[in-house]
Amino acid sequence: MKKILVLLIASIGLFSCGGGEQSVNEIIEQQNLDAIRAKKNEITAQQKLIETQLKSLDSAIAVLGNEEKLPLVNTLTAKKELFNHYLELQGDVSTKQNVLIYPEMAGTLQKVYVKEGDKVSKGQILATIDDGGMSSQLSQLKSQAALAKTTFERQQRLWNQNIGSEIQYLQAKTNYEASENMVSQTQSQLGKSTIRAPFSGIIDKVIKDQGTVVAPGQGSEVFRIVNLSDMYIEVEVPESYLGSVAKGKEAVVYFPVLGDSIVSKIRETGNFINPSNRSFEAEIAVPNKEGKIKPNLSAKVNINDYTSEDAILIPTSIISENADGEQYVFVAEEPNTDGESIVKRVIISTGKTQGANIEVLSGLEDGNHIIKEGARSVKDGQKVKIKK
Repeated sequence: MKKILVLLIASIGLFSCGGGEQSVNEIIEQQNLDAIRAKKNEITAQQKLIETQLKSLDSAIAVLGNEEKLPLVNTLTAKKELFNHYLELQGDVSTKQNVLIYPEMAGTLQKVYVKEGDKVSKGQILATIDDGGMSSQLSQLKSQAALAKTTFERQQRLWNQNIGSEIQYLQAKTNYEASENMVSQTQSQLGKSTIRAPFSGIIDKVIKDQGTVVAPGQGSEVFRIVNLSDMYIEVEVPESYLGSVAKGKEAVVYFPVLGDSIVSKIRETGNFINPSNRSFEAEIAVPNKEGKIKPNLSAKVNINDYTSEDAILIPTSIISENADGEQYVFVAEEPNTDGESIVKRVIISTGKTQGANIEVLSGLEDGNHIIKEGARSVKDGQKVKIKK
C-alpha cells in the first residue's frame, strides 16, 4: 500500500513540474502543432494512470477502514395483533313475507281500500267482495238463534223444577246449539268477503281493480304485499367450513348497486349438505330501516370464519420457498448504532391469508425485524445496513 501511495505522489509531482521537460506554456509558445498534440497525449496517458491508481486506493481504503458497501434493506417489526379472517360469498336478498293475496270467496270486488305503495298493518282491511246477500242471511240466523236461546233457557228452568219432559229439554238444547253453529259458520263464510293484510308491510302491487269478478284459485291474485323490514340473505357455504361458520358469527354484507354495507350476524345454518355442490346453507339477517334494500338485490357476504387475538401478520410478497417446499423469511438481528445488522434465514409456517397479508403460525416472535424491501437480494449470514 505504501508503494502505491509513493508512486501516486511521484506521478503527481512529474505532472506538475514537467520532470525537467518543457512545460505546457513553453510548448504552446513555440506554436508547434505536433509538439502540442504529443504533449496532450502524454498528459492524457498520465491522467488515466492517476484515475486507475485512485480507484485502487479507494478500494484499499474501504477494505482497511471497514467501509465496504453494505446492501440497504428496509424492515418491518413483527407485532401481535387482532386478526379476523373472512370467507367471501355471493347471495341475493330475500324475504319470507313476500306473498300474493288471493280471494277466499267468489264475487265482485266491491271496494279496494289501498293503493300501491301504501303501508298496511296486520289485519287491516284491503278490499271487500260482494257477499251476495249473506249479510241478510246472517241477520235472520242471529234472530233464530236468539229465539232458540230464549226457548232453551225457559225449558231449562222448567226442567230444573222437574216440570216438563226430558225430551222437550233436549230438543230445546239441540235447537239452540244448532242455531249457534249456523251463525258461526255463516259469520266465518261472510268473513271471507273481506280481504285483510296477513302481516304488516307495503302493498307492492294492486293486481285486480274494483268491480272485477274474482274467485279462489290460480290467476285470481288481488294484491302483492311485501315486508321489507324482515329481510335476509341465503348463501351456500362449502362443507369444509362446517366447523367455523355457525349461528351468531359476524357477517359483513356489501351491496354493490347501493355502494353501501351493513354488519349483521348469521341467524340460522342448514342441517343438510347438498350432495351436488357439497355445501350447506346459511341465513344472514339484513336490517332494512331505511327501506333501500329490495328483494333479489345482489350482495357480497363476508363471513368471519376465523379470529386470532395475537396473530403475527406479514406481506405474502416477502415469503420465499426452498427446494424442500419450506417457506422462509429473512430476519435482521438488532442493529448497531450505525444501523448495521446480520441477516438470518428463518423457516416459518403460515395460516390464513387476508388481502396482501398472511398469518405466521410459527417461526417468528413479537419484535423480530423482518426484511421487507431487499428480501430477494440478501443471503443468510450477510451483513446489511437498515434504512432509517
